[in-house]
Amino acid sequence: MFDNLTQRLSQTMQKLRGKGRLTEDSVREALREVRIALLEADVALPVVQAFIGQVRERALGQEVMQSLTPGQALVKIVHDELVRVMGEENQSLDLNAAPPVVVLVAGLQGSGKTTTSAKLARLLIEDQKKKVMTVSCDVYRPAAIEQLKTLAAQVGAEFVPSEATEKPVDIARRAVDAAKRQFMDVLLVDTAGRLHVDAQMMDEIRAIHAAIKPHETLFVVDSMTGQDAANTARAFNEALDLTGVVLTKTDGDARGGAALSVRHITGKPIKFIGSGEKTDALTAFHPERIASRILGMGDVLSLVEEVQRTVDKDKAEKLARRIRKGQGFTLEDFREQLEQMQNMGGIGSLVDKLPGMANVPEQVRNKVDDSQTRRMIAIVNSMTLQERNFPDVIRGSRKKRIASGSGTSIQDINKMLKQYTQMQRMMKKFGKGGMGKMMRKLGKLQGQMPPGGFPR
Repeated sequence: MFDNLTQRLSQTMQKLRGKGRLTEDSVREALREVRIALLEADVALPVVQAFIGQVRERALGQEVMQSLTPGQALVKIVHDELVRVMGEENQSLDLNAAPPVVVLVAGLQGSGKTTTSAKLARLLIEDQKKKVMTVSCDVYRPAAIEQLKTLAAQVGAEFVPSEATEKPVDIARRAVDAAKRQFMDVLLVDTAGRLHVDAQMMDEIRAIHAAIKPHETLFVVDSMTGQDAANTARAFNEALDLTGVVLTKTDGDARGGAALSVRHITGKPIKFIGSGEKTDALTAFHPERIASRILGMGDVLSLVEEVQRTVDKDKAEKLARRIRKGQGFTLEDFREQLEQMQNMGGIGSLVDKLPGMANVPEQVRNKVDDSQTRRMIAIVNSMTLQERNFPDVIRGSRKKRIASGSGTSIQDINKMLKQYTQMQRMMKKFGKGGMGKMMRKLGKLQGQMPPGGFPR
């Protein structure tokens, strides 16, 4: 997400950072570049105009012109205005109500409502230890009911069965009663969508809303629809009075226009962003962190949280103890490290959060993908236990067998073994636990990193 915008804006901001003096002409030229970048990212025109107006007003004032580092001051203004446009700070789900807290999930067909309901259920169950129930009111697409039933079972949520012959309002009321009887903390109500906003859909969802009086009403929108996402959100907000927005499919959106337009146009906060089909691919939306990523400053805080959430601490400590005792770093350990990286969203997700990556040439960044990681995992999986623990025995005939079993070539195996040797050396330098030590280092960095990555 934001790939194109990040590249354009970070290049523009980089030109300004080192300047000891800014003129009105140089500010005007920089803002012209910013304006073009935002429009190319499919940010709604009123949002672009308001954003540029605010930045220009602050940039031509004393805040920048009398600063000892005017270039850096202007970059900070752009950062602050990006944060303001997207909503200042993360607004999580409001669960401060008598249980069951009812959450209504609305949106157009294909926006990812059903998957988002399951992702949200998992987030509430795992992070907040809530008892969650789900129900589908989509009687027009029977597959939606089965889909939610399957996903609810996967994430450990209760599910209220429904039939295509029932009225959506009746299903919703019945689900509320069931959630009360079973002492649920949260009830997630998935609703039907259409290909476009129409009167029938709005009447139906208004009726459901009136019947169950949800505490939270979330609008799920496909971020790849750009500024249309914001316009659709506005139409739903006029009908339902939304409490928040969930942006989905952000992994397929290189522009990011929806994220910068929705809050300004609807006045409602973006609460979550979804970035894949897996049920753990939903994260809280933090405007300040997103603004830092857009300007190429990375997102170290989110990276820290991702490491802390996904790294198996017990395994990391066991590995640490073994390395301290001089027992070495085996191919089995190597595979576990690769799998942990995959669990964190893969190399691409990690790279996006690292500061300065926007300045890396595009042809280099395009080579960063997870196919190589998956290939290396397959190679290790094709080895015997002896080969994983004693890689020195892997010679010609063994390499042929491993290549055949993993669908790779001997060159791939040689390359993997070389990378394993390099990581083995790195682990010896760490001496105290690979990913475990990396996690602690990132934790220290989190405490040192000021908001937005700017010097205090």
